[in-house]
Amino acid sequence: MKTVTYRKSALKVLQRMPRPEAKRIQAKIKAYAEDPASQRNNVKALKGSDYIRLRVGDWRVIIDERGDVLDIINIGARGGVYQ
Repeated sequence: MKTVTYRKSALKVLQRMPRPEAKRIQAKIKAYAEDPASQRNNVKALKGSDYIRLRVGDWRVIIDERGDVLDIINIGARGGVYQ
């Protein structure tokens, strides 16, 4: 299992969104940390960047995957998270 760390901006977004959505996003992140193959349909490398993106419904999670550490960079709605 990989270690998951959150940046302040990602934690702030999680705290402001509805609790069920936040729990669902955290569950998907945990599932990816435990077994990356289980989320292979929802994970994609971002062009022009070293980051990957995890899709959770209309939400996107930007992740920096470095060995055994998943650093959650940002969480946002589908259209605005990439800017």
